[in-house]
Amino acid sequence: MQTDASTPSSPFSPLRVLVAGADPLARRGLTQVLTGFDTLEVLGPVGLSGGLASAIQLHRPDAVVVDPGDIGPLEAVAGVPVLVLATDAEHARRALSSGARGALARDGDPERIAPALAAMDHGMIVLDDRFVDLWRSPAPAEGDFTLTAREFEVLTLLAEGLSNREIAERLEFSAHTAKFHVNAVLGKLDATTRTEAVARAVRHGLLRL
Repeated sequence: MQTDASTPSSPFSPLRVLVAGADPLARRGLTQVLTGFDTLEVLGPVGLSGGLASAIQLHRPDAVVVDPGDIGPLEAVAGVPVLVLATDAEHARRALSSGARGALARDGDPERIAPALAAMDHGMIVLDDRFVDLWRSPAPAEGDFTLTAREFEVLTLLAEGLSNREIAERLEFSAHTAKFHVNAVLGKLDATTRTEAVARAVRHGLLRL
């Protein structure tokens, strides 16, 4: 699902990926898997005892893979996409609500990890097929964030990764109107990017995970 994000890494240089996790054996195994991809430069692995935010600030990666274990809130490192290898749907839900941009099933094909990281680096939100329904059940707005019915429609399409043009086509109005509604959603959620808007909507109950 494509959303706007920070400028992606250069296509001519490997993606710098930090491997993190609570289990030392899992960290080493994941590192061995990812080292086999020419498109990745693997950093770490690191544990989570000092907090994921601290590890990200120290290593300055382009992306992070966590296997397995829960992550703390990621507001301070929102510009770095985090992919969690989740043990089940509840684990994936917690990761996404904490700010992760991707969740793959831990028992799935490891060959999917590198393409998922590349997609996240270009602003996409990546979910395993078995976790897609986490994004499909809207909830009433909570707190001070109040969206109109049309703005909520636009928000759900932002979560799907649609561009302004695609939103306009889906909702059958002009690209100018789509841009107006997208800007309204970002403004109400106090977000500067589409990815940040979706993450804030999740955290504040506008999208139920």
